[in-house]
Amino acid sequence: MTVATAYHSISHSYSLETLKDEARQLIETGVVSRQQSIYTLCKYIPVREWVTIECELERCDYLLRDPIGDLVSYDSWESD
Repeated sequence: MTVATAYHSISHSYSLETLKDEARQLIETGVVSRQQSIYTLCKYIPVREWVTIECELERCDYLLRDPIGDLVSYDSWESD
């Protein structure tokens, strides 16, 4: 295994979709609530990735003070 391959395998690129997936998992396990701010998620994201996430959030018009629920709103609704 080359150094570049090793680095690539441990490097994780956080996209907005990845953040949404992780936020959903944290909500489902009860670690965070939908009412908490998006900034709360920085505790669960590697520090080296957070700057990238902040830029992506800003690009998509999310504020760190917005509730996590705004970030993970589901596109489809289940019927009652």
